[in-house]
Amino acid sequence: MASSRKSATRSGTPAARGSQARVLRIIGGSWRGRRLRFPGVALIRPTPDRVRETLFNWLGARVVGARCLDLFAGSGALGLEALSRGAAHVTFVERDGAAVRELSARLTEWGARDARVERADAIGFLAHRPQPFDIAFLDPPFASGLLEEAAALLEGKGWLSESALIYVECGAREGVPPLPGRWRPLKAKRAGEVGYHLYARGQALGGLEA
Repeated sequence: MASSRKSATRSGTPAARGSQARVLRIIGGSWRGRRLRFPGVALIRPTPDRVRETLFNWLGARVVGARCLDLFAGSGALGLEALSRGAAHVTFVERDGAAVRELSARLTEWGARDARVERADAIGFLAHRPQPFDIAFLDPPFASGLLEEAAALLEGKGWLSESALIYVECGAREGVPPLPGRWRPLKAKRAGEVGYHLYARGQALGGLEA
């Protein structure tokens, strides 16, 4: 998979790209090797395997026991990978009804104990009463303009714990927009057209892989 974009929210329809596989696999943890099916919605672009592997190598032990938010969930691959690796809870936020049904079915089939799937617009969801998360996965549709808005709401509305880690995925060519001043860049890489970044809120450094 050469690209990664989640399903569209209120605005910003990314350009159509080539065909994408509709089956993913969990890379590590208790569900390692399990297959995840997701609907053939053109705007769902799952995070590539090699990107997920690098991300979770970065996060390391910080995933264990963490409360996670998969904000533009799409296939749910990031949140499912976190649950497989010991996250205490994941909230998935996704607008597409078919994707929500498939993700909910996988969580039930795999016996996930503490996960919640919200069918909602991501920006609208962030207007609700916040519950702080330790790790946030922030991967809106590329070139949608939603990344900066969602980041500002995460920080400004109190959705992040004091030492939260934030994963940001965007088009490598477009680059990262202005993000909250408290977010410090820790790591960044590029895989084809995908740029992916890890940020720390404040001094969140302990337990991260080099």
